Amino acid sequence: MCLSPSENISLICLRYYYLSIQPVSWQSLAAILLAGGLVAAYVRWEKGNKREEIRKQKSRTIGIASLGGEFTLTDHTGKVKTNESFLGQWIIIYFGFTHCPDICPDELDKLTAAIKIVDDLKKVPYKLQPLFVSVDPERDTPKQMAEYIKDFHPRLIGLTGTKEQVDKVTKAYRVYYSFGPKDSDNDYIVDHSIIMYLIDPEGNFKEYYGQNRSAKEIAASAVNHMLKYKAVNG
Repeated sequence: MCLSPSENISLICLRYYYLSIQPVSWQSLAAILLAGGLVAAYVRWEKGNKREEIRKQKSRTIGIASLGGEFTLTDHTGKVKTNESFLGQWIIIYFGFTHCPDICPDELDKLTAAIKIVDDLKKVPYKLQPLFVSVDPERDTPKQMAEYIKDFHPRLIGLTGTKEQVDKVTKAYRVYYSFGPKDSDNDYIVDHSIIMYLIDPEGNFKEYYGQNRSAKEIAASAVNHMLKYKAVNG
């Protein structure tokens, strides 16, 4: 049973209440129906917004959880590094190998250029820490990595490890790599994914950059993520 508007906020009851206490004109009836229609439309709009926000949140969570994870590797100075070694920093990771004839040097040159662009922007409160992870643990010793990375950005850290350690980190980032046949000089090529990964200070994957992305595009994307992070976390 409907009581009064203050005791029961049901829209249907509200209609019956007003119809019962005063004569109904076409104007008042139209006003009631219009108000009801507006309320119903608002409720549908609000529900749609909530469903969309839940969908986006699930999508973001799945994306973040599906890339990255724990790893233990050795840097180019011989020190053991884990994923936790880089917490508190924005890092950008590239997987490759030091005997790569052209693609890896080109990508590392591009990475160097992107970092320089970010460094030159005074509005950016963070520095990008570049990491070069080897997919050729047999040849890429810490000493070999140290010699190789001299040609690129001075902050670049080379990381290598055992086959098992490399397999773990490449699996975490879904990086494909495969060894080609050895030639008469025991030399070989490693086929691998050509992707850079942007990771935030909490260790969360934020973005990836394929070979088709330019240094300017990578820098712009990284800065955008950094400023958003700063706005939320201070």
